[in-house]
Amino acid sequence: MNIEGISGYCDPRFEKVAEIFSSSINSGYELGASLAVEHQGEMVINLWGGYQDEARSKLWQEDTIVNVFSVTKGVVATCAARLIEQGLLDIDQKVSYYWPEYGCNGKQDTKVIDLLCHRAGMFGFQEELPVDEWRNWQKFTDLLAAQAPFRVPGESQGYHALTFGWLVGEVIRRIDGRSVGTYFSEEIAKPLGLDFKIGVVDSDLSRCADTVMVRNESAFTVLKMMAYLPDMLLSKSMRDAKGAVKSGDYSVAFTARGLDGDDPVNSTEWRLAEVPAANGHGTAASLAKLYGILSTGGSRNGYQLLNPETIKHVTSVHSDGPDTVLFGLPYQFGLGYMVNSPMTPIGTNPGMFGHTGIGGEVTFGDLNNNLGFSFVNNRQHSLGNLYKTANNLTKAFYKAL
Repeated sequence: MNIEGISGYCDPRFEKVAEIFSSSINSGYELGASLAVEHQGEMVINLWGGYQDEARSKLWQEDTIVNVFSVTKGVVATCAARLIEQGLLDIDQKVSYYWPEYGCNGKQDTKVIDLLCHRAGMFGFQEELPVDEWRNWQKFTDLLAAQAPFRVPGESQGYHALTFGWLVGEVIRRIDGRSVGTYFSEEIAKPLGLDFKIGVVDSDLSRCADTVMVRNESAFTVLKMMAYLPDMLLSKSMRDAKGAVKSGDYSVAFTARGLDGDDPVNSTEWRLAEVPAANGHGTAASLAKLYGILSTGGSRNGYQLLNPETIKHVTSVHSDGPDTVLFGLPYQFGLGYMVNSPMTPIGTNPGMFGHTGIGGEVTFGDLNNNLGFSFVNNRQHSLGNLYKTANNLTKAFYKAL
């Protein structure tokens, strides 16, 4: 690839995509990033460029890994799907069947599907989040098991920004005995050659890109003002957004999430921990490969990850917004995967499924076009521009396809 400022490979058919990727970095909009697309089992794009750190002292390399935030949820969903296929996890079973301590304080009838579809009413902690103890798995799961839900389980959709990983991860651990990070490593990553980890090891630390976070208080202030507008002036979608803002659910799930500022997500404590909703680290190429496998029948080189029937089941819509945490927007979820994610590429074409991240990352599969797409980066943008680069890249790719 001879385009300025980036390295890697791009099929000539998608040169415009490479140019957009290069421009996003050379303009300074993105600090560092990688982009990969697998189409019909072939990696047609694998590009990287920019810097791993804000000081611009370390170039982004082919093996640079970066925190992909909630894109990790799609990886966890794949672990759960494997257990579903094997008959070890029943989505209609009560959570307490697998995790007895969970069945208290109004959570007795919560089903596994409620956890996977963000319908458990457990999108935050009733107590203060122990942000200095990310590696203390049991502390988080004990808190969640003991507390009451914020909403009646099963009755509404409210995005479980951080809690999803501990809730689903603990069910996986109770069934299999392994942590979700170990399960993914041994059952999926190693057999398929994926450079992605939920909880890195010491030897990975030197190749982790730093993430530059921004504060979005102004956007939240504007949203809060919406609560004072009369319903007669608002459309149905705006009324949903108003209701979500007035509920305060977004504040519970996000503003108290303990991830504001640079330090938490760049700390060794965070990187070595398993936070399965938000701290997976990996390359775009590995994520594109994972979703490429899922979008071409579920097997690769003789290893069966999932069968096509399971893939269809877990990527079908199982929950439809409005989402009380995500500002009343019409997010749609499969079993852990986003099927429609407003303001992002996911959902713009039928057959898409995947997940986005709060840093601007977007990873998805496309069953109809047999492809896996992944864009990951290390500079967060304002809410209005959060997915600008991913949107531009996706539009250009589909136009060329």
